[in-house]
Amino acid sequence: MSIAVLGATGGQGSAVVAALLEAGRAVRAVVRDPGGRRARVLAAAGAEVVPGDLLDAASLAEAFRGAAAAFAVTTPFQDGLDAEVAQGAAIVRAAEEAALPHLVLASVASADRGTGVPHFETKARIEELLAGSGLPATVVAPTYFYDNALGALDEVAAGVLTMPLPGDTPLQQVARQDLGRVVAAVVADPGRWTGQRIEVAGDDPTPLRMAEEIGLAAGGKVAFRQTPLEDLRTNPDMYAMYKFLAGTGYQVDLGALRSWFPTVPWTSYADWAGTQEWPTPRG
Repeated sequence: MSIAVLGATGGQGSAVVAALLEAGRAVRAVVRDPGGRRARVLAAAGAEVVPGDLLDAASLAEAFRGAAAAFAVTTPFQDGLDAEVAQGAAIVRAAEEAALPHLVLASVASADRGTGVPHFETKARIEELLAGSGLPATVVAPTYFYDNALGALDEVAAGVLTMPLPGDTPLQQVARQDLGRVVAAVVADPGRWTGQRIEVAGDDPTPLRMAEEIGLAAGGKVAFRQTPLEDLRTNPDMYAMYKFLAGTGYQVDLGALRSWFPTVPWTSYADWAGTQEWPTPRG
């Protein structure tokens, strides 16, 4: 039986598809545009590609029918916070209608701790909807992604990395491929993981170490520079997130996580940085 993967062309979804195929599982990739380039890449890799819209419960239910499990991810970054909650509600309704045996929902680490970060709070509301449904489910909650640094290629080319965090503050993060492997392990053993909430991180580099590791991988020196948190006041979501990260921060038990998932390679930040294509820093 197939594992349905929503958002299969996105960062998390594509990592889950890759991990499932790596594990020899049949994959049903659910995408908005089955004829798109990214969808064709998934089909070429061996996935069955089917249409589905995160706001259309009927299309999701059709994609879920006959599947052994599904991985679902929601996002506020295209249509807003209210739309993300609506996506979660549609996913829950679809899973109920299709009598899905096991739903793995992507959330975010610390969403259940009342952080006040807007896109953490929407995921907390979706987790509450899921819990209230009584569906057999597992919540997988990743921390910050290593890949976020790829949005700073121009900075790296200039020999700097900036973040609104103190340079010596550890920031728990994870490689998307490792998140995908956790999901693959969870759907392989639903009896163990149904009803559980799993927070996922692979390493906890400081911004100073991030800059150092990127510089080593890029073949030049990259210096870290802290930017003022106040510069993010015009973006309440990012302001609240970085204020949280600079203060309490994520609290994933890395040792316990490794004991639960011993087959996951747990990519370090240095190893991840070493596999990326960075511009050579100037100066």
